[in-house]
Amino acid sequence: MRELPDNNMLNRIPGLEQIRAEQFRESSGHLKLNLIYFNLLILILSAGLAYFFARRTLAPIKETLEIQNSFTADASYELRTPLAAIKSEIEVALRDKKLGLATAKKTLKSNLEEVEKLESLTNALLKLSQYQEEGKNIFEKVSLEEVIIEGYEKIESLARKKSINFNTKLENLYIQGDKASLIELIVILLDNAIKYSPQKSKITIRLKKKNHQAEIRIIDRGIGIKSSDLPYIFNRFYRADLSRQRQLGSGINGYGLGLAIAKKIIELNRGSIEVKSKIGAGTTFIIKFPKI
Repeated sequence: MRELPDNNMLNRIPGLEQIRAEQFRESSGHLKLNLIYFNLLILILSAGLAYFFARRTLAPIKETLEIQNSFTADASYELRTPLAAIKSEIEVALRDKKLGLATAKKTLKSNLEEVEKLESLTNALLKLSQYQEEGKNIFEKVSLEEVIIEGYEKIESLARKKSINFNTKLENLYIQGDKASLIELIVILLDNAIKYSPQKSKITIRLKKKNHQAEIRIIDRGIGIKSSDLPYIFNRFYRADLSRQRQLGSGINGYGLGLAIAKKIIELNRGSIEVKSKIGAGTTFIIKFPKI
């Protein structure tokens, strides 16, 4: 049987210690290099992940800031118009050395109209801000039939002025939602339908169950909306083609906030909205809510 050389014999081999030292230095060098590469890899991965998660976290904040800046710019522009009109009228009146009582009253009446516009805009902005803040609304079991009736009662006088008839067919359906905001929604949509409908026309309201949802349809026979405008009608301060307003006269006022508020209310109540329209044939708003 062959015997293995003992350590003492190995240690007496010439140059063995030097070989071992070189192997040790080489191993240490490889280890250090691997550690450097490994640390660099960890650093790069950490930086990449940090950037990814930071961007993901900040994206909603950035979007909110952009929306807020856009909202502020739009609101400032809309507020500037009536203020400029009031200032101009007052300056003209003050330069008139022969200003009479009748002219002064006419100026004050015009200023009052502009103030009412400012009040209307301010109220709309406050409502929009209210519906953008979650957690401030009371959710309960709500009868959509009652909501539609109460909403109609608020705009009934407007319909009578234009001799507009309503054709309604309502089922007794319930959803979980905020009743006050839902009534506001119906008021906005019916007011919009009346505004863009001709005299002595008809508006149809339907409430029915469809695919486990409560569906509301508001159908007018008005002038309709251009297909190019449809994607934007729920944007803040967006007003469709001015020719649409001219067709029904200059009495149509607004700041393009009504439908923006309507959409916020629908989102607040976990619903959805769809619009179908054809120029000269009218518009249909379809609102759907989860039924209980």
